[in-house]
Amino acid sequence: MGEDYNDGRVECTKDGVHLHWYYFPVGSKRIPYGNIREVQRVDIGAFRGRARIWGTANFHYWANLDPARPKKKVGLVLDLGKSVKPFITPDNPELVEALIRERANLGPASDTSERAPLI
Repeated sequence: MGEDYNDGRVECTKDGVHLHWYYFPVGSKRIPYGNIREVQRVDIGAFRGRARIWGTANFHYWANLDPARPKKKVGLVLDLGKSVKPFITPDNPELVEALIRERANLGPASDTSERAPLI
């Protein structure tokens, strides 16, 4: 996969993942692919990520700003080996997951999604 991805909030470049609107009020987070230990696809619901457009109620996860999140059904959790895991909802989660898995050498995705944690 030679293509990059950018939906304005989540960007996958050749060097890593760039999460726009991650820190308050306008800060971004850059994550080199080598820092990503795992990417997990999750189904989101009202109390499990969909209603949370920014931040968290669970300090083990942090969601970047995404005003369209209430209309989405799938999110991705990035395990960076730290206590807080970024929770993202790209417009094309299948492509983003595939790009991260390929570029971080994580292997193929599983065919199933898990239920999202409380966010």
